[in-house]
Amino acid sequence: MNAINMNVIKGRGTALNPPDRFAASVREAFDDGWGEQESAAPPPTVLIRDQSRSIMAWNDSPDLDFDRSINSYRGCEHGCIYCFARPSHSYLGFSPGLDFETKIVFKPDSAALLTRELCKRGYKPQPIVVGANTDPYQPVERRLALTRSVLEVLERFSHPVSIVTKSAGVLRDIDILARMATRNLVRVFISITTLDPVLARSMEPRAASPARRLAAIAALAAQNIPVGVFASPMIPGLNDAELEHILKAAAEAGAGSANAILLRLPYELKSLFTDWLEQHVPHRAQHVLSLIRQTRQGELNQSGFHDRFVGSGPYADVLAARFAQALKRTGLTREPAALDCSQFALPAELAPAKSRQLSLL
Repeated sequence: MNAINMNVIKGRGTALNPPDRFAASVREAFDDGWGEQESAAPPPTVLIRDQSRSIMAWNDSPDLDFDRSINSYRGCEHGCIYCFARPSHSYLGFSPGLDFETKIVFKPDSAALLTRELCKRGYKPQPIVVGANTDPYQPVERRLALTRSVLEVLERFSHPVSIVTKSAGVLRDIDILARMATRNLVRVFISITTLDPVLARSMEPRAASPARRLAAIAALAAQNIPVGVFASPMIPGLNDAELEHILKAAAEAGAGSANAILLRLPYELKSLFTDWLEQHVPHRAQHVLSLIRQTRQGELNQSGFHDRFVGSGPYADVLAARFAQALKRTGLTREPAALDCSQFALPAELAPAKSRQLSLL
């Protein structure tokens, strides 16, 4: 591990780079007593090719309303300090800290791998979620366009898709999304954690500003593309007071549905988020941590099904009640309309020869 001896790095969510929890050895910084920090250049983003032979991830979680997802990227340059996906970088031998936002693993063959998956005999279509783990429109997507290649495949197969992002970059693909929307094959969810640009800059350093995300909702709605808002994560004592304001602003921009999830701090994320609080909001750090524990049975995280997204206890109950009331006031729905899976079909050039022959009769 290459430690960077700085408390804050401009444009990055964290300066910490703790070892992954599977590491066999650990390096620690040594204070030689001079009380000075060595200067270091801001760490660049490094792209690493992923040679995986599959693209679709499957789950059977009772907490999720989908069973399959696609992530062309592992790691995320947005650098959101609260991201529950950070610990997954440990499986690659990288740190969930600075490595997560500077070492981006990408799947160059995403479109080909997806095509192969969809052509498998017996495949049964259900909506695929793009962006369930890391953001499909993080900055590197502007160069690699892997998400667009995936959408092109899904459009060819008439396969339904849900997209989750906090980037206005989704508007680049509005041509594909608009066509799929006319056939009820797509919906988009924009994540808005705060309307405060100062808080957003420190908490989500390379994500789009709150104003641009609201503008993206408006642009998608103007093209009749179903769009919802994720007011997530809600962090007790930090951004949860904004819940109603976020939903109201999203509804006014054109969102039709909304969801909210309580902050999750699995594995190494506990120490990373605690350090961020102490660096950026030291006067509120202990209060925020105390409120989180009140929603997590005295701990900083709950991993059990049914509780991990909503928490428990009086504070969590009040937050859930506020969300329900905000839905009523704004007219937003919790459940968006179902997508159409019946149109799925192999493109003519990929259909088996026998099928192509029968289609001529």
